[in-house]
Amino acid sequence: MRADYKKGSLSLTGAVAMGTGVMIGAGIFALTGQVAEYAGALFPLAFVLAAVISGFSAYSYIKVSNKYPSAGGIAMILKKAYGPTMVTGGAALLMAFSMIINESLVARTFATYSLQLYGVEGGILVPVLALGLIVAAFMINIAGNNVIGNISKITAVLKIGGILVFALIALWSAGFSFQPAEGAIAGDTSAGGFLAGVALAILAYKGFTTITNSGDEVENPSRNVGRAIMISLTICAVVYILVCFAVGSTLTIEEIVASKDYALAEAARPALGTYGVWFTVAIAIIATGSGLFASIFAVSRMLAMLTDMNIIPHRHFGMPGNVQKHTLVYTVVAAGLLAAFFDLSRIASLGAIFYLVMDILIHWGVLRHIRKDVGARTWVLITAIGLDLLALGAFLILKWRSDPLIIALALAGMTAIFAVEKFYLSKSRNEADSSSTQQSG
Repeated sequence: MRADYKKGSLSLTGAVAMGTGVMIGAGIFALTGQVAEYAGALFPLAFVLAAVISGFSAYSYIKVSNKYPSAGGIAMILKKAYGPTMVTGGAALLMAFSMIINESLVARTFATYSLQLYGVEGGILVPVLALGLIVAAFMINIAGNNVIGNISKITAVLKIGGILVFALIALWSAGFSFQPAEGAIAGDTSAGGFLAGVALAILAYKGFTTITNSGDEVENPSRNVGRAIMISLTICAVVYILVCFAVGSTLTIEEIVASKDYALAEAARPALGTYGVWFTVAIAIIATGSGLFASIFAVSRMLAMLTDMNIIPHRHFGMPGNVQKHTLVYTVVAAGLLAAFFDLSRIASLGAIFYLVMDILIHWGVLRHIRKDVGARTWVLITAIGLDLLALGAFLILKWRSDPLIIALALAGMTAIFAVEKFYLSKSRNEADSSSTQQSG
């Protein structure tokens, strides 16, 4: 994470560290229990399938980034595919909001795990601590603290190393049986529930898009952006699967669901007792804190780029500084509101819906408009769209039965986003036409 853009300043190792750093933020800490609630004892397999789907999803991003490496990232891909249209702005905002939703998920995960040090579960302290972390991330970003960028590799190593240590100790405690704990019955899982779990698990991998947003900041981007994405996805898949086996061999599904917001901490208790909980909480704090700092910067920069491209509206509201400082404020306020008023389950559900819809729009745009230009294979793009639709459809059906309010909020949010985009772009075109007419007259 750097305050100043520098072409070719990010090495392959740095890009991998950034990608894994964002992915291993809240993903495995918050989503393990959430996914297990839907997928039952098959939740490790849900993370495997989510990795496969994410690999297909990465194809479009890699192919376009290889041909057009740019710091515009996802915004650039959408503009190449759809031009400066409502779809470009709406899909880019869906991505931005899914990242903001993920930030609130990260913040509440930080709070939930931190409170485990004191044996506290839930309550008003969760949103209070979550807001505190978001404010801290804002202060560091607004100050342009380059230290975060310098220690990104260290935090990535600490997170991955710490989680692997947790997984190995938990598996050792279970005798490396890789068997589900007593009471976990795979047959209790429905196909729809499993696919809904997969849809949520995809959120644990979507951090690879941060590498795409770095564009030609990556050294030799035409080669290294794709490599960094696939290496990051592979590392995270291995880590997640080991963690899933560790948690599943230590706790029953009922216990995982009961402690779903802090499942890893609870799984550490049988092997190491209180010390295991403290260790897991420490890793969770490092993972969530560093992941939030990087994500807030990435979102604010993407929104600033969309503003510079005249694709989304912008208001200063009397604030000093440049556009990115303003979008940083918008990002933090939105993440803070979500962290304050939504629980982890609902936050994750909104993020999954927004992200999957945006991802489908990316693949469709590449397939219809720039497939030949970037040399993408039709069957891969169609497969990526099909897998996304399968996971999204199952998730929507399940959530409609259990929590229709979230579906209503997601649909209302997407409708509002595209309606605002349509109005803004129409108004901008009319103003441009009016100005052109006056000049010619």
